[in-house]
Amino acid sequence: MSEVFLVGLSHHSAPIAVREQVALKDEVLKAALRGVREVSGVQEAMAISTCNRVEVYVLADSAEPARRFFLDRAAAADGHLYERQGSQAVRHLFRVAASLDSMVLGEQQILGQVKEAYGLASAAQTAGSFLSRLCNRAFATAKRVRTETDIGRGASSVSQVAVELVAKIFGDLKGRAILLAGAGKMGALSAKALASLGADRVLVANRSRERAVALAEQTGGHPRDWAELPELLVEADVVIVSTGAPTFVVGAELVQAAMKARRRRSLCLIDLSVPRNVDPCCSDVTDVYAYDMDDLQKVVLTTKSARAEEALRAEAIVEAEVMAFTAEREARAALPVLAALRRQAEEIALAEAERTLAQVGQKLDEKGRRSVEAMARAIVNKLLHGPTSRLKQAASNGDSALPGAAAELFGIEEERGEPPAPPAEAAEAPVHMVALPEKR
Repeated sequence: MSEVFLVGLSHHSAPIAVREQVALKDEVLKAALRGVREVSGVQEAMAISTCNRVEVYVLADSAEPARRFFLDRAAAADGHLYERQGSQAVRHLFRVAASLDSMVLGEQQILGQVKEAYGLASAAQTAGSFLSRLCNRAFATAKRVRTETDIGRGASSVSQVAVELVAKIFGDLKGRAILLAGAGKMGALSAKALASLGADRVLVANRSRERAVALAEQTGGHPRDWAELPELLVEADVVIVSTGAPTFVVGAELVQAAMKARRRRSLCLIDLSVPRNVDPCCSDVTDVYAYDMDDLQKVVLTTKSARAEEALRAEAIVEAEVMAFTAEREARAALPVLAALRRQAEEIALAEAERTLAQVGQKLDEKGRRSVEAMARAIVNKLLHGPTSRLKQAASNGDSALPGAAAELFGIEEERGEPPAPPAEAAEAPVHMVALPEKR
């Protein structure tokens, strides 16, 4: 049976300068997943790619294809990667979905991001029955954590952290303006949160005029053209940058020119993008306060202890769900062996019954013939009752050795991969399994 492997890096293991080199999105990520899936020994593949983590999950013979996903894109990733397999990989995914591994403990955006990751893998046709069950169990675990603990109550979000930073710099934003540069969801949430500090105006600039208008409506702001960015840096006091651009959209020279026109009024730049969209050199400009995701993490670390008790309760829920998922998977592993063993035994018994009936069949009526066949099946049931019970018990205890031993003892060729099953109920909406194309 293939195993589940995880290879990844996150804000815990790698600085943003490394994370941004391997962060992929949309069609590029789909193509990368298909490349992983095409490697010999890989049955299914999924990747979570957010501003704080990039993780690849594979159902495969080894973790090497997932590891190559990173090393082929950034040699710098070597030394920052972590690896998990089996129940440890399952536990990690459940903790991620439940926001126990997030930069902001208890935040809720990560669950949506995990759902998006599974949806993208399904669209790329790299996720099958195993990842369907795994992800739906992760979603259900996250729902239990949200409903059975208070870990999310009063939890800081990245947008709230941004508010804290801006409040330390300006006190409040009365008479000042906020600029949202880009269409990122996190940026929009941060703009709304910062508006609570009393900002007079929220300006929204995006390369797409339609997106700028839509975001302006969401944030109560005013849409502006992206070409106005140099002037907007003069006009705004807080700039939230959240775009999908692969490089800097706010450079040091642009900021220096804006600061001259601002006559040295302080400017706060908050970069929520990975890869980064604000040149780190901007922080060297006098009266400019520039923060990226790593800077926000330092603020978050000071507030984690307040939810430590709820985190312990959440960890207990995760552990229970991991044990249940693992036991279920082990039980599934025994089913093909049990089915093959029973099928083999019944074929032998019925063949012997037919041989006997061929010799004495003329002396028996139809009822007698059915009695002989029933006797053969009854012998099979009685002989296999004990082995069947012990195989099921071993599977429920997590013992995968006994099914393999039984297969070898009776000359049964074990079926590879995961037996099909309908997806479990998701936390909020069902996620449907898709069929995988056969490898050529």
